[in-house]
Amino acid sequence: MENAGLKLLLDRAEISDVQLRYATGLDMRDWKLFRSCFADEIEVDFSSVFGGSGPRKITADRWTEAARRTISGLQATQHMITNHVITVEGDKALCVAYVQAQHYLPNDAGDSTQTMGGYYTNHFIRTPEGWKIKSCKLTLTWSKGNFHIFELARNRLKASEGRQ
Repeated sequence: MENAGLKLLLDRAEISDVQLRYATGLDMRDWKLFRSCFADEIEVDFSSVFGGSGPRKITADRWTEAARRTISGLQATQHMITNHVITVEGDKALCVAYVQAQHYLPNDAGDSTQTMGGYYTNHFIRTPEGWKIKSCKLTLTWSKGNFHIFELARNRLKASEGRQ
């Protein structure tokens, strides 16, 4: 019984660490670190933020590139993922966690910030490399500021990469 309790604590700590690596990878623009959080094929659902038809399957490499193109053009971001509620069942786990994400890009078209809050519902699988996110859903519960900075950021990134 004692070993099972210790194993659960270790699993929960590792899953929480994945959530923190996810946020750190985004904010530090460390795309290798961000990619390390995911299984090779994942299901993502950010429809509460960006619209769309709900969950979609995508490779983790494509998801990482999409995140890079969304975030890299911003001057700064800060993702805070807290209140991890983790349930482990064998080699699968669920983590529901609050998120507050701040996005910053000085511009002439409005407010320089956009902030959103909500929660992640992430399903994990145990792999030989450790726990990985298999399904990532962001549920937006509030937002404020200039949502237009995401388009400005994409254009800024394209210009810096010589794409139009």
